[in-house]
Amino acid sequence: MNMQTKHTADITNAEESLAVQQAQSKFDSQAATDLAMQNTLLTPRFYTTDFDELDAIDVSPVRADWDQLIAEMEADPNKGHFKKNADWDTVDWDGMEPELKKEFIDFLISSCTAEFSGCVLYKEMKRRGSNADITKLFQLMARDEARHAGFINDALREAGVAVNLGFLTQKKKYTYFRPKFIYYATYLSEKIGYARYITIFRHLEAHPEHRFHPIFKWFEEWCGDEFRHGEAFALLMKTDPKLTAGKNVLWIKFFLTAVYATMYVRDHQRPAFHKALGVDPDWYAHEVFTKTSKLTEQIFPITLDIEHPRWQPTLEALQAANVQIAAGKKAGGFGGKLTELGGSLKAALAFVKLYTIPTVKHRVPESTRLEPAY
Repeated sequence: MNMQTKHTADITNAEESLAVQQAQSKFDSQAATDLAMQNTLLTPRFYTTDFDELDAIDVSPVRADWDQLIAEMEADPNKGHFKKNADWDTVDWDGMEPELKKEFIDFLISSCTAEFSGCVLYKEMKRRGSNADITKLFQLMARDEARHAGFINDALREAGVAVNLGFLTQKKKYTYFRPKFIYYATYLSEKIGYARYITIFRHLEAHPEHRFHPIFKWFEEWCGDEFRHGEAFALLMKTDPKLTAGKNVLWIKFFLTAVYATMYVRDHQRPAFHKALGVDPDWYAHEVFTKTSKLTEQIFPITLDIEHPRWQPTLEALQAANVQIAAGKKAGGFGGKLTELGGSLKAALAFVKLYTIPTVKHRVPESTRLEPAY
């Protein structure tokens, strides 16, 4: 079969999937790619790391759980799933309310970039490593992320835009993180991704009148991939007890705070999107934080106290600071710079206030493995 006639949903390795998507890049839009190229505190980033250190991981301490997880991923339960079928409703993009259309396209581009970021990192580890256990895992995760990115791009093309993923690979700035920071950040990204998607999916199951686009029907299976990827990073951390003890707990707290705060601010930038879903952003954030906190008890010895009296007001202050920063950038000039600086100082203070809220401590279970429960 000609490779260009294949669909990314059916392809079982990331390299071939990306080749197909690169062949489609002539249909992609410059505006969408430019948005995906942005590097800010709120946009998805591309990462690189010390691949030799990753390659040296010994999974012997978690061998039983590891082999079980790899077997689940090799079974490839979602092969062929991430493509349009009879359940894909016609979308009236021209008739969509303009602000909703803008925010939804922004959501799709951000999601596509985040999925593709994972694919690039995982594919590089698979290419550069020699450890059979580690390269197998990253090959399987790269496969999944390539499918997700391709599926979102299919949805974007219906709106007349799409992201040139090949261009991103070559031109987007890469941020170096030590492996342990990759573990913390990516584990949280996968688990909070599961919590976000399953919360939306369950809400729309109960309120299908708010399902304004068919892609939400695919979120349950999407959650399965996100969940398994999170399980993998939990096992990687479990191989070295030092990663979740001592001073590293402060780093865990930092990443938890940063991921939760970033999600809260980013979601409050899309009021029309959440209104169309019939979801209050504050309710949604608390639901996602609650689920994610419960999930992360599998490997982290702390969770954030999201019920603390300072938590919600400080998130709101952070959001207000972000609005001020955006207003300053829009205004420009010396006055705009002062407004932006003031907002940045307020945002930094709000983050410190969040970080200094005492955490909730608990005992980490012997086995990290979980099953989806939401």
